[in-house]
Amino acid sequence: MALHFDYALRLRSNSVKTPGLYGYAGVVVHRSASLASMYSSHVELLERGHTVSVEIAINEQTMQEGVELFKPEIIICPFLKHRVPESIWRKYVCIIVHPGIKGDRGASSLDWAIINGETEWGVTALQAAEEMDTGDIWATAKFKMRAGTKSSIYTLEVTEAAVNVVLQALERYQNPKFKPEPLDYNNPDTLGRLNPNMVQTDRRIDWQTDTTSAIIAKMNAADGSPGVLDMINGREYYLYGAIRENSLEAGRFFGDPGAIVATRLGAICRSTIDGAVWITHLKRKALAHETPSIKLPAAQVLTDELTDVPEIPVNLYHSLDNTFREIWYEEKNKVGYLHFDFHNGAMSTAQCHRLRDAFLEVRGRPTHVLVLMGGRTSWSNGIHLNIIEAANNEGVHGSERSRAMYDDPCVAVEAGRFDGVGAQA
Repeated sequence: MALHFDYALRLRSNSVKTPGLYGYAGVVVHRSASLASMYSSHVELLERGHTVSVEIAINEQTMQEGVELFKPEIIICPFLKHRVPESIWRKYVCIIVHPGIKGDRGASSLDWAIINGETEWGVTALQAAEEMDTGDIWATAKFKMRAGTKSSIYTLEVTEAAVNVVLQALERYQNPKFKPEPLDYNNPDTLGRLNPNMVQTDRRIDWQTDTTSAIIAKMNAADGSPGVLDMINGREYYLYGAIRENSLEAGRFFGDPGAIVATRLGAICRSTIDGAVWITHLKRKALAHETPSIKLPAAQVLTDELTDVPEIPVNLYHSLDNTFREIWYEEKNKVGYLHFDFHNGAMSTAQCHRLRDAFLEVRGRPTHVLVLMGGRTSWSNGIHLNIIEAANNEGVHGSERSRAMYDDPCVAVEAGRFDGVGAQA
Protein backbone atom coordinates (compact mmCIF):
# COMPACT_ATOMS: atom_id res chain seq x y z
CA MET A 1 0.00 0.00 0.00
CA ALA A 2 1.07 3.59 -0.41
CA LEU A 3 1.52 6.74 1.58
CA HIS A 4 -0.87 8.93 -0.38
CA PHE A 5 -1.00 12.72 -0.23
CA ASP A 6 -3.62 14.76 -2.08
CA TYR A 7 -0.88 16.25 -4.26
CA ALA A 8 -0.10 12.80 -5.66
CA LEU A 9 3.09 12.05 -3.75
CA ARG A 10 3.29 8.28 -3.34
CA LEU A 11 5.77 6.45 -1.13
CA ARG A 12 5.99 2.89 0.06
CA SER A 13 7.13 1.50 3.40
CA ASN A 14 9.55 -1.40 3.04
CA SER A 15 9.63 -2.02 6.78
CA VAL A 16 9.01 -5.54 8.00
CA LYS A 17 5.74 -5.61 9.90
CA THR A 18 6.08 -6.45 13.56
CA PRO A 19 4.23 -9.67 14.42
CA GLY A 20 0.80 -8.97 15.85
CA LEU A 21 0.58 -5.43 14.49
CA TYR A 22 -2.20 -4.39 12.18
CA GLY A 23 -0.67 -3.41 8.90
CA TYR A 24 -2.76 -0.54 7.61
CA ALA A 25 -3.79 2.81 8.98
CA GLY A 26 -5.31 5.84 7.32
CA VAL A 27 -4.51 9.36 8.45
CA VAL A 28 -7.00 12.13 7.67
CA VAL A 29 -6.03 15.72 8.41
CA HIS A 30 -7.45 19.19 7.88
CA ARG A 31 -5.45 21.40 5.53
CA SER A 32 -4.86 23.99 8.25
CA ALA A 33 -4.06 21.47 10.95
CA SER A 34 -0.63 20.97 12.48
CA LEU A 35 1.43 19.51 9.63
CA ALA A 36 4.27 18.86 12.06
CA SER A 37 2.04 16.45 13.95
CA MET A 38 0.87 14.75 10.77
CA TYR A 39 4.39 14.19 9.47
CA SER A 40 5.70 13.09 12.86
CA SER A 41 2.85 10.61 13.23
CA HIS A 42 3.16 9.04 9.81
CA VAL A 43 6.95 8.72 10.09
CA GLU A 44 6.57 6.94 13.43
CA LEU A 45 3.93 4.63 11.98
CA LEU A 46 6.02 3.80 8.93
CA GLU A 47 9.01 2.99 11.12
CA ARG A 48 6.84 0.51 12.99
CA GLY A 49 5.93 -1.31 9.79
CA HIS A 50 2.48 0.12 9.12
CA THR A 51 1.36 1.15 5.66
CA VAL A 52 -0.08 4.64 5.91
CA SER A 53 -2.22 6.73 3.60
CA VAL A 54 -2.51 10.47 4.30
CA GLU A 55 -5.58 12.21 2.93
CA ILE A 56 -6.14 15.96 3.28
CA ALA A 57 -9.69 16.48 4.58
CA ILE A 58 -10.79 19.18 2.17
CA ASN A 59 -14.41 18.07 2.39
CA GLU A 60 -16.54 15.02 3.11
CA GLN A 61 -16.31 13.78 -0.47
CA THR A 62 -12.53 13.80 -0.37
CA MET A 63 -12.52 11.88 2.91
CA GLN A 64 -14.98 9.34 1.54
CA GLU A 65 -13.00 8.82 -1.65
CA GLY A 66 -9.74 8.42 0.27
CA VAL A 67 -11.23 5.79 2.56
CA GLU A 68 -12.80 3.86 -0.32
CA LEU A 69 -9.49 3.86 -2.21
CA PHE A 70 -7.32 2.78 0.71
CA LYS A 71 -9.74 0.64 2.79
CA PRO A 72 -7.89 1.13 6.09
CA GLU A 73 -8.24 -0.91 9.25
CA ILE A 74 -8.20 2.22 11.42
CA ILE A 75 -8.32 5.95 10.71
CA ILE A 76 -6.34 8.54 12.67
CA CYS A 77 -7.48 12.18 12.47
CA PRO A 78 -4.91 14.61 13.92
CA PHE A 79 -6.56 17.95 14.77
CA LEU A 80 -9.46 17.48 12.39
CA LYS A 81 -11.70 20.51 11.92
CA HIS A 82 -14.31 18.99 9.63
CA ARG A 83 -16.76 16.44 10.98
CA VAL A 84 -16.00 12.88 9.91
CA PRO A 85 -18.96 11.64 7.84
CA GLU A 86 -21.18 9.18 9.66
CA SER A 87 -20.79 6.78 6.75
CA ILE A 88 -17.10 6.54 7.68
CA TRP A 89 -17.06 6.46 11.48
CA ARG A 90 -19.92 3.95 11.60
CA LYS A 91 -17.88 1.57 9.45
CA TYR A 92 -14.33 2.23 10.65
CA VAL A 93 -12.72 2.99 13.99
CA CYS A 94 -11.83 6.69 13.67
CA ILE A 95 -9.49 8.14 16.29
CA ILE A 96 -9.67 11.92 16.69
CA VAL A 97 -6.52 13.51 18.12
CA HIS A 98 -7.80 16.42 20.20
CA PRO A 99 -5.40 19.07 21.63
CA GLY A 100 -6.94 19.06 25.09
CA ILE A 101 -7.05 17.17 28.36
CA LYS A 102 -9.56 14.41 29.04
CA GLY A 103 -13.06 15.86 28.85
CA ASP A 104 -12.05 19.02 27.03
CA ARG A 105 -14.28 19.79 24.07
CA GLY A 106 -14.48 22.52 21.47
CA ALA A 107 -12.44 24.02 18.65
CA SER A 108 -10.60 26.61 20.79
CA SER A 109 -9.01 24.22 23.23
CA LEU A 110 -5.49 25.60 23.32
CA ASP A 111 -6.68 29.19 23.04
CA TRP A 112 -8.63 28.85 26.30
CA ALA A 113 -5.79 26.98 28.00
CA ILE A 114 -3.41 29.87 27.28
CA ILE A 115 -5.80 32.65 28.29
CA ASN A 116 -6.87 30.81 31.45
CA GLY A 117 -3.25 30.35 32.48
CA GLU A 118 -3.37 26.55 32.66
CA THR A 119 -0.14 25.13 34.04
CA GLU A 120 -0.73 21.67 32.59
CA TRP A 121 -2.48 20.65 29.40
CA GLY A 122 -2.67 17.60 27.20
CA VAL A 123 -3.72 15.73 24.09
CA THR A 124 -6.46 13.09 23.96
CA ALA A 125 -7.15 10.37 21.40
CA LEU A 126 -10.89 9.74 21.28
CA GLN A 127 -13.17 7.82 18.97
CA ALA A 128 -15.37 9.69 16.49
CA ALA A 129 -18.99 9.81 17.56
CA GLU A 130 -22.22 11.55 16.63
CA GLU A 131 -21.50 14.49 18.94
CA MET A 132 -18.14 16.20 18.52
CA ASP A 133 -15.41 15.30 21.06
CA THR A 134 -17.67 12.98 23.08
CA GLY A 135 -16.40 9.62 21.87
CA ASP A 136 -14.69 6.92 23.91
CA ILE A 137 -11.15 7.75 25.05
CA TRP A 138 -8.32 5.58 23.72
CA ALA A 139 -5.32 7.43 25.15
CA THR A 140 -4.30 10.71 26.74
CA ALA A 141 -1.01 12.47 27.50
CA LYS A 142 -0.21 15.59 29.51
CA PHE A 143 2.51 18.21 29.28
CA LYS A 144 3.59 21.26 31.25
CA MET A 145 2.40 24.54 29.77
CA ARG A 146 4.90 27.33 29.23
CA ALA A 147 4.65 30.96 28.28
CA GLY A 148 4.52 30.79 24.50
CA THR A 149 2.41 31.34 21.44
CA LYS A 150 -0.29 28.93 20.35
CA SER A 151 1.63 27.98 17.21
CA SER A 152 4.83 27.34 19.18
CA ILE A 153 3.07 25.12 21.72
CA TYR A 154 1.32 23.24 18.91
CA THR A 155 4.59 22.68 17.09
CA LEU A 156 6.52 21.45 20.13
CA GLU A 157 4.55 20.15 23.12
CA VAL A 158 1.29 19.28 21.38
CA THR A 159 3.00 17.48 18.51
CA GLU A 160 5.11 15.35 20.85
CA ALA A 161 2.09 14.43 22.96
CA ALA A 162 0.01 13.73 19.84
CA VAL A 163 2.53 11.22 18.52
CA ASN A 164 2.55 9.49 21.91
CA VAL A 165 -1.24 9.13 22.09
CA VAL A 166 -1.44 7.90 18.48
CA LEU A 167 1.11 5.17 19.18
CA GLN A 168 -0.58 4.24 22.45
CA ALA A 169 -4.00 4.11 20.80
CA LEU A 170 -2.70 1.81 18.05
CA GLU A 171 -1.10 -0.51 20.59
CA ARG A 172 -4.40 -0.71 22.44
CA TYR A 173 -6.30 -1.28 19.20
CA GLN A 174 -4.22 -4.39 18.68
CA ASN A 175 -5.29 -5.77 22.05
CA PRO A 176 -8.71 -7.41 21.67
CA LYS A 177 -9.24 -7.20 25.44
CA PHE A 178 -8.85 -3.42 25.57
CA LYS A 179 -12.01 -1.35 25.88
CA PRO A 180 -11.77 2.42 25.40
CA GLU A 181 -12.99 4.57 28.29
CA PRO A 182 -16.36 6.29 27.88
CA LEU A 183 -16.36 10.02 28.54
CA ASP A 184 -17.64 10.48 32.10
CA TYR A 185 -17.67 13.90 33.75
CA ASN A 186 -18.31 12.24 37.11
CA ASN A 187 -14.86 10.69 36.90
CA PRO A 188 -12.54 12.79 39.13
CA ASP A 189 -9.69 12.70 36.59
CA THR A 190 -11.92 14.09 33.83
CA LEU A 191 -10.96 17.73 34.33
CA GLY A 192 -11.87 19.19 30.94
CA ARG A 193 -15.18 20.67 29.88
CA LEU A 194 -17.00 21.98 26.83
CA ASN A 195 -15.69 25.42 25.87
CA PRO A 196 -17.30 27.72 23.28
CA ASN A 197 -15.43 28.74 20.17
CA MET A 198 -13.34 31.77 21.12
CA VAL A 199 -14.37 34.96 19.33
CA GLN A 200 -12.85 38.43 19.15
CA THR A 201 -14.90 39.69 22.11
CA ASP A 202 -13.13 37.05 24.23
CA ARG A 203 -9.75 38.19 22.94
CA ARG A 204 -10.36 41.95 23.15
CA ILE A 205 -7.67 43.97 24.91
CA ASP A 206 -8.75 46.67 27.34
CA TRP A 207 -5.66 48.86 27.54
CA GLN A 208 -7.07 50.71 30.56
CA THR A 209 -7.42 47.60 32.74
CA ASP A 210 -5.48 44.66 31.23
CA THR A 211 -2.01 44.00 32.64
CA THR A 212 0.94 43.28 30.41
CA SER A 213 0.63 39.57 31.27
CA ALA A 214 -3.05 39.53 30.30
CA ILE A 215 -2.33 41.27 26.99
CA ILE A 216 0.45 38.83 26.14
CA ALA A 217 -1.77 35.84 27.01
CA LYS A 218 -4.54 37.10 24.72
CA MET A 219 -2.12 37.66 21.87
CA ASN A 220 -0.36 34.33 22.42
CA ALA A 221 -3.73 32.56 22.24
CA ALA A 222 -4.50 34.22 18.90
CA ASP A 223 -1.05 33.91 17.37
CA GLY A 224 -1.03 32.71 13.78
CA SER A 225 -4.80 32.82 13.57
CA PRO A 226 -6.92 34.85 13.96
CA GLY A 227 -4.86 37.57 15.68
CA VAL A 228 -6.28 40.02 18.22
CA LEU A 229 -8.45 42.74 16.71
CA ASP A 230 -7.59 46.15 18.15
CA MET A 231 -7.91 49.85 17.34
CA ILE A 232 -4.88 52.03 16.53
CA ASN A 233 -5.46 55.67 15.69
CA GLY A 234 -9.05 55.05 14.66
CA ARG A 235 -8.34 52.05 12.42
CA GLU A 236 -8.76 48.33 13.18
CA TYR A 237 -5.77 45.99 13.01
CA TYR A 238 -5.05 42.38 13.96
CA LEU A 239 -2.12 42.18 16.39
CA TYR A 240 0.55 39.46 16.42
CA GLY A 241 3.81 38.72 18.21
CA ALA A 242 3.68 40.00 21.80
CA ILE A 243 6.89 40.36 23.82
CA ARG A 244 7.20 41.89 27.28
CA GLU A 245 9.53 44.85 27.78
CA ASN A 246 11.44 44.81 31.07
CA SER A 247 14.06 47.43 30.32
CA LEU A 248 15.91 48.89 33.29
CA GLU A 249 15.35 52.19 31.52
CA ALA A 250 11.61 51.61 31.42
CA GLY A 251 10.94 55.30 31.94
CA ARG A 252 11.33 55.93 28.23
CA PHE A 253 8.57 53.40 27.53
CA PHE A 254 6.00 55.11 29.74
CA GLY A 255 2.93 56.64 28.15
CA ASP A 256 -0.82 56.41 28.17
CA PRO A 257 -1.97 52.77 28.07
CA GLY A 258 -2.08 51.65 24.45
CA ALA A 259 0.11 54.49 23.19
CA ILE A 260 2.95 53.63 20.80
CA VAL A 261 6.10 54.75 22.60
CA ALA A 262 8.93 53.18 20.59
CA THR A 263 9.87 51.14 17.54
CA ARG A 264 12.60 48.59 16.95
CA LEU A 265 13.45 46.71 13.78
CA GLY A 266 9.87 46.80 12.49
CA ALA A 267 8.14 46.20 15.83
CA ILE A 268 6.19 48.75 17.84
CA CYS A 269 6.18 49.11 21.63
CA ARG A 270 2.91 50.05 23.34
CA SER A 271 2.61 51.25 26.91
CA THR A 272 0.48 49.26 29.37
CA ILE A 273 -0.88 49.98 32.86
CA ASP A 274 2.12 48.20 34.40
CA GLY A 275 4.86 48.35 31.77
CA ALA A 276 5.09 47.94 28.03
CA VAL A 277 4.68 45.27 25.33
CA TRP A 278 6.28 44.90 21.92
CA ILE A 279 4.01 43.95 19.00
CA THR A 280 5.96 42.62 16.05
CA HIS A 281 3.31 42.32 13.33
CA LEU A 282 0.00 43.80 12.25
CA LYS A 283 -2.62 43.05 9.63
CA ARG A 284 -5.02 45.84 8.76
CA LYS A 285 -8.65 44.81 8.83
CA ALA A 286 -9.93 45.38 5.33
CA LEU A 287 -13.01 47.51 4.85
CA ALA A 288 -15.89 46.22 2.76
CA HIS A 289 -14.52 47.67 -0.50
CA GLU A 290 -10.85 46.82 0.16
CA THR A 291 -8.64 43.91 -0.85
CA PRO A 292 -7.76 41.73 2.17
CA SER A 293 -4.48 42.75 3.78
CA ILE A 294 -1.52 40.56 4.72
CA LYS A 295 0.44 40.34 7.97
CA LEU A 296 3.54 42.53 7.95
CA PRO A 297 6.00 44.06 10.44
CA ALA A 298 4.02 46.52 12.53
CA ALA A 299 6.14 49.58 11.77
CA GLN A 300 5.88 48.88 8.05
CA VAL A 301 2.08 48.87 8.30
CA LEU A 302 2.02 52.11 10.32
CA THR A 303 4.84 53.94 8.53
CA ASP A 304 3.08 57.29 8.15
CA GLU A 305 1.93 57.33 11.78
CA LEU A 306 5.32 56.80 13.44
CA THR A 307 7.24 59.90 12.40
CA ASP A 308 7.60 61.14 16.00
CA VAL A 309 8.13 57.73 17.61
CA PRO A 310 11.77 56.97 18.57
CA GLU A 311 13.62 53.91 17.25
CA ILE A 312 15.21 52.15 20.24
CA PRO A 313 18.12 49.85 19.27
CA VAL A 314 19.19 46.75 21.17
CA ASN A 315 22.74 45.45 21.58
CA LEU A 316 23.74 42.09 20.11
CA TYR A 317 25.06 41.10 23.54
CA HIS A 318 21.97 42.30 25.44
CA SER A 319 21.35 39.86 28.30
CA LEU A 320 17.75 40.57 29.27
CA ASP A 321 15.22 37.98 28.09
CA ASN A 322 12.22 40.29 28.33
CA THR A 323 12.64 42.65 25.42
CA PHE A 324 12.17 42.41 21.68
CA ARG A 325 15.27 41.17 19.91
CA GLU A 326 15.63 39.02 16.83
CA ILE A 327 19.37 38.33 16.96
CA TRP A 328 21.52 37.90 20.05
CA TYR A 329 24.77 36.23 21.05
CA GLU A 330 26.07 34.44 24.13
CA GLU A 331 29.14 32.40 25.06
CA LYS A 332 29.66 29.41 27.33
CA ASN A 333 32.82 27.34 27.72
CA LYS A 334 34.49 28.66 24.59
CA VAL A 335 31.37 28.00 22.51
CA GLY A 336 29.53 30.90 20.86
CA TYR A 337 25.77 30.73 20.32
CA LEU A 338 24.24 33.04 17.72
CA HIS A 339 20.45 33.12 18.08
CA PHE A 340 18.17 34.40 15.32
CA ASP A 341 14.51 34.09 16.21
CA PHE A 342 12.53 35.67 13.38
CA HIS A 343 8.73 35.65 13.39
CA ASN A 344 7.65 32.21 12.10
CA GLY A 345 11.24 31.65 10.94
CA ALA A 346 10.86 33.80 7.80
CA MET A 347 13.65 36.21 6.83
CA SER A 348 13.46 39.46 4.90
CA THR A 349 16.40 41.00 3.08
CA ALA A 350 17.05 43.37 5.98
CA GLN A 351 16.99 40.52 8.50
CA CYS A 352 19.42 38.52 6.37
CA HIS A 353 21.75 41.50 6.27
CA ARG A 354 21.59 41.90 10.06
CA LEU A 355 22.26 38.21 10.58
CA ARG A 356 25.23 38.35 8.21
CA ASP A 357 26.64 41.36 10.03
CA ALA A 358 26.17 39.67 13.40
CA PHE A 359 27.94 36.55 12.16
CA LEU A 360 30.86 38.53 10.81
CA GLU A 361 31.16 40.32 14.14
CA VAL A 362 31.07 37.30 16.45
CA ARG A 363 33.13 34.89 14.36
CA GLY A 364 36.21 36.78 15.54
CA ARG A 365 35.44 36.07 19.19
CA PRO A 366 37.90 33.79 21.10
CA THR A 367 35.71 30.68 20.80
CA HIS A 368 36.35 27.20 19.41
CA VAL A 369 32.88 26.65 17.94
CA LEU A 370 30.13 28.95 16.71
CA VAL A 371 26.65 27.46 16.78
CA LEU A 372 23.86 28.95 14.66
CA MET A 373 20.89 28.45 16.96
CA GLY A 374 17.91 29.73 14.97
CA GLY A 375 14.74 30.18 17.02
CA ARG A 376 12.96 27.97 19.52
CA THR A 377 10.19 26.87 17.16
CA SER A 378 11.76 27.32 13.73
CA TRP A 379 15.43 27.31 12.78
CA SER A 380 14.61 28.99 9.48
CA ASN A 381 11.71 28.85 7.04
CA GLY A 382 13.53 30.75 4.33
CA ILE A 383 12.45 33.96 2.62
CA HIS A 384 9.68 36.21 3.96
CA LEU A 385 6.97 35.83 1.32
CA ASN A 386 4.71 38.52 2.78
CA ILE A 387 7.51 41.07 2.48
CA ILE A 388 7.92 40.11 -1.18
CA GLU A 389 4.19 40.40 -1.80
CA ALA A 390 4.02 43.79 -0.10
CA ALA A 391 6.99 44.98 -2.16
CA ASN A 392 5.26 43.85 -5.34
CA ASN A 393 2.12 45.74 -4.34
CA GLU A 394 4.24 48.85 -3.89
CA GLY A 395 5.60 48.56 -7.42
CA VAL A 396 8.84 46.65 -6.83
CA HIS A 397 9.27 44.02 -9.52
CA GLY A 398 8.74 40.60 -7.95
CA SER A 399 11.52 38.78 -9.77
CA GLU A 400 14.06 41.47 -8.87
CA ARG A 401 13.09 41.36 -5.19
CA SER A 402 13.13 37.54 -5.13
CA ARG A 403 16.54 37.48 -6.82
CA ALA A 404 17.88 39.96 -4.29
CA MET A 405 16.66 37.83 -1.40
CA TYR A 406 18.14 34.66 -2.86
CA ASP A 407 21.45 36.48 -3.25
CA ASP A 408 21.29 37.47 0.42
CA PRO A 409 22.65 35.50 3.37
CA CYS A 410 19.38 33.53 3.75
CA VAL A 411 20.78 30.96 1.37
CA ALA A 412 24.18 31.07 3.03
CA VAL A 413 22.68 30.51 6.46
CA GLU A 414 20.69 27.50 5.31
CA ALA A 415 23.79 26.12 3.58
CA GLY A 416 25.81 26.70 6.75
CA ARG A 417 28.33 29.10 5.21
CA PHE A 418 29.24 32.78 5.24
CA ASP A 419 31.88 34.11 2.88
CA GLY A 420 33.37 30.64 2.56
CA VAL A 421 33.51 30.05 6.32
CA GLY A 422 31.73 26.87 7.41
CA ALA A 423 29.24 26.93 10.30
CA GLN A 424 26.77 24.29 11.33
CA ALA A 425 23.85 24.42 13.72
